[in-house]
Amino acid sequence: MPSIFTSIIRGDIPSYKIAENDKFYAFLDISPMAHGHVLVVPKIEVDKMYDLPVDYLAELMVFAQPIAKAIENAFPCKRCGFSIVGLEVPHAHLHLIPINTMDDLNFTRKKMSVTPDELKKDQQKILSHFVS
Repeated sequence: MPSIFTSIIRGDIPSYKIAENDKFYAFLDISPMAHGHVLVVPKIEVDKMYDLPVDYLAELMVFAQPIAKAIENAFPCKRCGFSIVGLEVPHAHLHLIPINTMDDLNFTRKKMSVTPDELKKDQQKILSHFVS
């Protein structure tokens, strides 16, 4: 059975897409830690990030860089934090989250409840600053 991320990549489940190429898909987290929380997912279904082929590991950061810059420009924050946790979905993924403190990357905190309208606005904010 495919992971939920594979279903999102295939378009079986709708998402708020930020960027896509032949190897990666980036979209808003629908239960974010903060407005602008983006997930970057490889299109191949691998559970652990370090089990990805070496070229994917290197290209993941290059793919994520302009997204992180767009997040920093779209939302008031000190920086865009990167986090790889991988416990909730068995499909490698990178979290890009606008942060002001270390605690903003505390995944034990309750996640936000956001509306589709808020997600659409967050998507547009990021896309308006995105330069690939």
